[in-house]
Amino acid sequence: MEYNPKAIEPKWQKYWDEHETFKTDVWDFSKPKYYVLDMFPYPSGVGLHAGHPEGYTATDIVSRMKRMQGYNVLHPMGYDSFGLPAEQYAVSTGNHPNGFTEKNIETFTGQLKELGFDYDWSKMVKTSDPSFYHWTQWIFKQLYLDGYAKYVDMPVNWCEELGTVLSNDEVIDGKSERGGYPVVRKNMKQWVIDQQAFAEELLKGLDEIDWPQSTKEIQKNWIGRSEGVEVDFKIVGGGDFSIYTTCIETIYGITFMVLAPDGQTVQELMPRIENKEEVEAYIAETLKKTEMDRTELNKTKSGCELKGIHAINPVNGKEVPVFIGDFVLGGYGTGAVMAVPSHDQRDFEYSEVHNIPRIQVIDGGDVSEHAFEKGDYLGKGCKLMNSEEFNGLTVEEAKEAITDKLVKMGVARRTVNYRFREWIFARQRYWGEPMPIVYLEDGSIHVLDDDELPLELPVLEDYKGKNGKAPLDNATDWKNYDHNGVKGTRETSTMPGSAGSSWYYFRYIDPDNKEEFANQELLKHWLPVDLYVGGPEHAVGHLMYSRIWNKYLYKKGLSPVSEPFKKLVHQGMILGSNGIKMGKRFPEFVVNPSDIVEKFGADTLRLYEMFMGALEASKPWSDQ
Repeated sequence: MEYNPKAIEPKWQKYWDEHETFKTDVWDFSKPKYYVLDMFPYPSGVGLHAGHPEGYTATDIVSRMKRMQGYNVLHPMGYDSFGLPAEQYAVSTGNHPNGFTEKNIETFTGQLKELGFDYDWSKMVKTSDPSFYHWTQWIFKQLYLDGYAKYVDMPVNWCEELGTVLSNDEVIDGKSERGGYPVVRKNMKQWVIDQQAFAEELLKGLDEIDWPQSTKEIQKNWIGRSEGVEVDFKIVGGGDFSIYTTCIETIYGITFMVLAPDGQTVQELMPRIENKEEVEAYIAETLKKTEMDRTELNKTKSGCELKGIHAINPVNGKEVPVFIGDFVLGGYGTGAVMAVPSHDQRDFEYSEVHNIPRIQVIDGGDVSEHAFEKGDYLGKGCKLMNSEEFNGLTVEEAKEAITDKLVKMGVARRTVNYRFREWIFARQRYWGEPMPIVYLEDGSIHVLDDDELPLELPVLEDYKGKNGKAPLDNATDWKNYDHNGVKGTRETSTMPGSAGSSWYYFRYIDPDNKEEFANQELLKHWLPVDLYVGGPEHAVGHLMYSRIWNKYLYKKGLSPVSEPFKKLVHQGMILGSNGIKMGKRFPEFVVNPSDIVEKFGADTLRLYEMFMGALEASKPWSDQ
């Protein structure tokens, strides 16, 4: 008998729809639960390509198996429907992003249904739906009231072409991830979430979860925890600044200090700097560079001496010259570094360019042509030299002894530092969640009452931000706030695309709840997510942000688990037949799954994708 997918597959898909075969009774606690989840897609205009069904098929297999084993399975699907792509489309075509997004959601849903996945469509969520972002705004409000969401003046990544601020993970090689437009650093008032407040819990939590080791390492490195010493340096003639170091054993080898050109200390020193014009010109050039240009890609070791300015090394009272260098960032750490050219390669190269002397303070290495760094001397029995009372101590002994001396002098503190910084939580865009924030006439901040949520997006004709101002600046009536005698101006930036995706897995459990973001009894039963499948590219974006929001809600007693995703699997990419990721760049190599379903049926496509190779491996598509 001939197998005819066009007759068989639509018949059963229609049956599943009409009978709600895969609808989950979340209140049925009589069976063991299993919560299996896909990273939900952004509903782009082009619809699904052949890479999408790979992970979805894998979760479908597990979901169906668990149902057969007697589990009550929750396998939902929804859409990460706020974000920049819809807004860019609206700007270029004059269509409203909401209509465009809704049309795309219909297309995606139709494609997913024709692939025969066992999703419970009654649980669908859309991050751009006011009934959903009501609770995104509510959670943000709690973060603000508890001091984790803050309004600060800070240097940010500004993309003129997109008219918005971008987070560090949205900038690649000094250009916007989306569109490849130039990104520059500029100071702006900005809403941020204090990620560092959750750093220790995030690190500890990695030991509790079954995740790929590579993803855990990426998160550990992104957080970048280090133990060191913060030391105060006085400036000759008045003033001071602090540095943070993990190599206090090298402090006797300081021959110069470097300050951030865009830092506050340099501005305060400006009246005393002898070569003021040269310094100001260097600062102006620095501000044109992106953070990437200034750090990872810094090959030039550019800098400028602050003539007439010297700092005093607290450990021995010696005066050393002070420079500015663009590799030191004003918004990171203390905005100042101690330079020990004999024991740090970057400092070594900088000293060569600027003709600064070097002092070797750890024996056992030749520093004539390159630095003798901590990776070379730690744990090797090397001893201190040229360091007065600490000569002859091993590096490990000297670390403790020098720290003790400085702490007793009252000029140092043992401290823990983190590489990752605040999560910039505002975008000068239209198509995102409005912030429930009002600026009052006296300069104070007012947060909306619960009964004023959701604060809905007004309909706008012009979605393009101008001169650093958000598109919502054009919504004059909406912007002016007057409620119960409170008057002010609304925040016109919107939340980033990562806001809704940071907590959507809660809402699937109870998507129609109008009283709270989800019922606590249901959350206790269904969380954590037992299996989460999605791409490794979200390691320091979505996977970090969702852990932070969950950690916060756990602290508040609103999440029953300290980690949201118990097991994580990354599916590999399905590449075009040219071996390159499917996408707009090579449209001729993009495979539309609907074309395969039309010709061979959904089961054929699903089976083929599962047998192309290991789920985690990337593999090229072949029509053979």
